[in-house]
Amino acid sequence: MTEYYRTRRLPPYVFAEVNRLKAEARARGEDIVDLGMGNPDGMPPAHVIEKLKEVADSTTAHRYSASMGIKGLRKAQAGYYQRRFGVEIDPDTEVCVTLGSKEGFANLALAITAPGDVALTPNPSYPIHHFGFIIAGAAIRSIPAAPGPLFFEKLELAMRYTVPRPKVLVIGYPSNPTAYVADLAFYEKLVAFAREAGLTIISDLAYAEIYFGDEPTPSILQVEGAKDIAVEFTSMSKTYSMAGWRMGFAVGNPEMIAALKRVKSYLDYGAFTPIQAAAVAALNGPQDCVEANRQLYRKRRDVLVESFGRAGWEVPVPAASMFAWAPIPAQFADMGSLEFSKMLMKEAGVAVAPGIGFGEDGEGYVRLALVENEQRIRQAARGIKKVLG
Repeated sequence: MTEYYRTRRLPPYVFAEVNRLKAEARARGEDIVDLGMGNPDGMPPAHVIEKLKEVADSTTAHRYSASMGIKGLRKAQAGYYQRRFGVEIDPDTEVCVTLGSKEGFANLALAITAPGDVALTPNPSYPIHHFGFIIAGAAIRSIPAAPGPLFFEKLELAMRYTVPRPKVLVIGYPSNPTAYVADLAFYEKLVAFAREAGLTIISDLAYAEIYFGDEPTPSILQVEGAKDIAVEFTSMSKTYSMAGWRMGFAVGNPEMIAALKRVKSYLDYGAFTPIQAAAVAALNGPQDCVEANRQLYRKRRDVLVESFGRAGWEVPVPAASMFAWAPIPAQFADMGSLEFSKMLMKEAGVAVAPGIGFGEDGEGYVRLALVENEQRIRQAARGIKKVLG
């Protein structure tokens, strides 16, 4: 196979082997409980689907749209930030609609990165946080994913001793895969550090509305002066169960938003207009579905932790996100996360995501997605109990 510059920098996708085994098992008629991919199983709100149908019936809805997003959707996202975080956002200069946050992240990395630049990315983390910059020609230096004292210790060392000096830092809380959360005090300290160091921040807030404590998830843009150095990505995938609709947003620093818009103007014409109109209906309409999804994931979390615990696998209780980050049981630790995941598929009928797929510091863990109903989660626990003995 011909090797190209960018594909040479991309290792084989770790999850592909688990996905292949899952497909083969299902082709044989086996019942696999899929806790591997973070793929919501719910429906978007009825009024959102109705808006999609309504606008799709228009004779003018099927033309090219706008790569930056239609004005009404950018205004709706600005309204969300005002209501939810108390942050004033200019819909014309500080919002860009993206084809899901994953696409937006990769295109922003292309827009702001020169070959040889260094990006600081959390390890373990969602793969696009690393590979968006690798595809853009940058080098990666890892920092801890957990937002504690070690985070700032390693961040300071990275800025002091990395050559060339890092230009951008990626963060994401609630995090995928670890479910770590950060408070506003963390963001305040981080913004102060970044401003002094001349560091740009990209925040991934895809799981903003899936939190289980009393305190809502904060945004880095709540910090005074954060928009001078930061862009934040959000997504409608999990909040409104609209993953397949591919609808996300970049919000924040006007210069970076402008760079993203310019790159996107060459690469796409934006999402299908009826989808954007339906997204407006989601953001501006009744929000009871958001709380309902939050409670759904909370209940599934509780069932998973309880049933897996009774099966002999102690899973730490995630404070947010739609994932649990579970250490491999001690008797299987030597297998590594990929082989352990393959074994669970074959022996327990359960698909999970191997931690090594999120970075080398993910080894020794697997990610469990809360995307099956409670009955199926208990079924998974029964299969796991047979394996654990």
